[in-house]
This record gives sequence, C-alpha cells and structure tokens, in this order.
Amino acid sequence: MNHTEYDAAIIGAGVVGCSIAYALARNGYRVRVLDRGGTAGSGSTSASSANIRFNYSTWEGVATSWESHAMWEDWEAHLGGADDDGMARFIRTGGVVLDSPDQDTERVLALFERAGIPYERWDSSTLRSRLPMLDPSRHHPPKQITDPAFWEEPHGEVGGYWVPDQGFVDDPALAAHNLMSAARRHGADFCFHTSVTAIRRAGGAVTGLEVAGGPHLPVRMVINAAGPHSATVNALAGVLDDFNVGTRPMRQEVHQVPSPPGFSGDRPVPLVGDLDLGTYFRGTPSGELLIGGTEPACDPMEWLEDPDEYDHRPTKRVFDAQVFRAARRVPDLTAPNVPRGIAGVYDVSDDWIPIYDKTSLAGYYVAIGTSGNQFKNAPLIGDLLAAIITAADNGVDHDSDPVRMVLPCTGHTIDLSHYSRRRTVDRSSPLNVMG
Repeated sequence: MNHTEYDAAIIGAGVVGCSIAYALARNGYRVRVLDRGGTAGSGSTSASSANIRFNYSTWEGVATSWESHAMWEDWEAHLGGADDDGMARFIRTGGVVLDSPDQDTERVLALFERAGIPYERWDSSTLRSRLPMLDPSRHHPPKQITDPAFWEEPHGEVGGYWVPDQGFVDDPALAAHNLMSAARRHGADFCFHTSVTAIRRAGGAVTGLEVAGGPHLPVRMVINAAGPHSATVNALAGVLDDFNVGTRPMRQEVHQVPSPPGFSGDRPVPLVGDLDLGTYFRGTPSGELLIGGTEPACDPMEWLEDPDEYDHRPTKRVFDAQVFRAARRVPDLTAPNVPRGIAGVYDVSDDWIPIYDKTSLAGYYVAIGTSGNQFKNAPLIGDLLAAIITAADNGVDHDSDPVRMVLPCTGHTIDLSHYSRRRTVDRSSPLNVMG
C-alpha cells in the first residue's frame, strides 16, 4: 500500500461499498476501497437472494427501489460499459404479494400509484386462475411447524397484487464485481485481504486509517460500508453515541429445493411474497426454487455477538420451517431429507431501514444496516451517499438542512433524512425485512 493521499477510503467491497466507490469515482473523488475478503461481493452480498421488488411501507423505500429497477434493466448503461468477467442479469419474472395483516396493502399500493409502478389487484379466484400452482388458503398468523396449530385447516382465502416488473438478479456477487470494474475505470483502487485497525482523527475530523500490517493511509473521509462489521467500525470511529438507530449482525438462511411440476414450462417462476405464511420464494437460474423467510413474529432472530463466528451450514430446523411453510402454499412441493442452501450474516438496523448518513465526526459517513432489503437498491446507494458527501463538501449540514434528491430515471424526489442515524424508530412500521 502506497502513501498516496486519497479523498475517500471505503471500508467494505460488498455491493454497497462498490456502488459508493463507483459513484464517488465517477464524480471525480480519489477512492480507495479496503476489504478483508479476497474479492468484491464475497461476504454478505454473495448470500443475498437478490430479489427485485418494490413493496415497502415508506415513500423512500418504494421510490428508490423503483428507480433502481430502471438501472438494473439497463445495467451496462448504468455502469458505462461491460465487465470483462461477465455481467449480472436482471431476470424479470413478475411477482405476487399475498395479502396479510403484516403489511398494509392499501398503503403500499397508494405508494405504487404515486411512483407509477404498474400492478394488478387479484382476488383469490384470479390468483387461482393465473397461478394455479399456488393454493390461496389463508393461514395467518405464521406459526412454527412445532405448533399444532400449524397443521390446522385454513380459514378463508387470500388475494394479493401482481407486479409485472419484479424479478431477481442472477448473480449478486457478480453484480458487485461489475460495480468494482466500473469504479476502477474511473480510477478507484481496491485493496483486498486488508483489515482496518484504527480510524485516525484530529480536531473532530477524519485524518486517515490504519490497517493491519501496513502503513497509515491519509484520507479526508471514510465511508463505513462494512456490512455485519459496521458496528465494530463505528466503534473505531468513536461515533456510537451519535446514533439513535443501531445495527446488529444476524444469521440468516435461504434454501433451495427442486421446483414442483406446476412451475415447469416456458414461463419463469414468479417471485412470491407470502407474509400470510412468513416466507418468500422464487425460481433460480438452474430451474430450482429458492425459499427464504420474512422474519415472522413466531420465529426467533439469531443475533450474533461476533459476525465471524457462526455456522455456515443450513440447519434442518430452519430448512423445515421455511420449506414446510412454502409447501402449504405450493402443495406439489417436495422437501429433500437433507437441507440444501446457504447461511449468511445480515447487518440489520433496529427498524430494518438502512442508515445512509454523515456522523458527528467530520468526514466519516455510513452506509449500514442494509442487509435483507437493500441489495435491490445497490445501483442507487452510491448516488445517495455521493449526494450527502457533496452537500457536506459544499458546507451543507445534512442534520439541520436535509438533502433532497431528484432521482434521475423516474424524476421522483426523496428526502435523505429518511435514512438518518438520528431518526426515531417508528414502532408502527413493519420492523422486519419487508421494510
């Protein structure tokens, strides 16, 4: 590592850190990205389900996901060129979100109307006609499979809403690599197998970084995009007391099973959001079914003290919970005897809304609490941070004079104080991965 003074050091080369690197480098900042791993997207990003959906409970959530969708659809244009290692692809499948008291459907659809997101309202008979492989029975609330009530007969039927533009990105780690390649074309420098050990400060401002086994790196700003290690990095910066909203690492699993016969054919498997049962599922590029959970109230959260110390193998307990729930919705689904899937670590904020913000330490910024529902916004996240950083460089105090941003593709305006570290947690919001 040389002694060149960079404008910005970004800690973390996941899809978030690489997006920020691309946005800042494109705007003329001299950028270095540091990551403990061996390549871009090798941490939490690689375990992402990479779903592209728009059903959030807030205007900013809906508007940013719809804006990002436009970028995913024209990914190479957004990046300004192709990556020699290949390009991640957005697979448009359409998706249905089933009605549940755990999400205010009318609130979401009002936001869809405001954003201009196409959708169709389906009753249970339409759902049965359009997606005959799904059983529209109502089971709410979600229950653990050890609860005898899990096996009770359903009580009524559910409808939902169909969103034709939903889908998924086929390779989340490759998407991070694509962003890294784009950032490099604008002069960004990436340094892997590098651990940050200290953040230097003087006069209430960032002056540089220290890394294990290396010299001091002088910089005038640091951006924390360290994923599950974000709280540790905030402690290094000495800014934990400046946050009303915290972040914690949480272990999470997703699983794969063979697709049932009803999902075969030329039509792609839709993305199904099923809060009635507490699960979601979609197809995979290999023709299987990927199944995950929506953190229903009946399931314990697996919080971690150390994000590096966890079982990387899928467990039968979580596998059975997710797959059996999905099987109540897809009666032809069969579950293998041996769990198959991946376990990763989320970086979760107290209200499941990310923190994109400045801090009380001048030159220290955060893009944290992003896991579970922000991969889809990766194309835009860099621009959000760049807007906050540029405002600060121009003497604007984002705390007292919040940055408002006009989104380039859709023309919508969002208030970036929505992502403030000092916001008050709204206990009436979903407080789960749905956001």
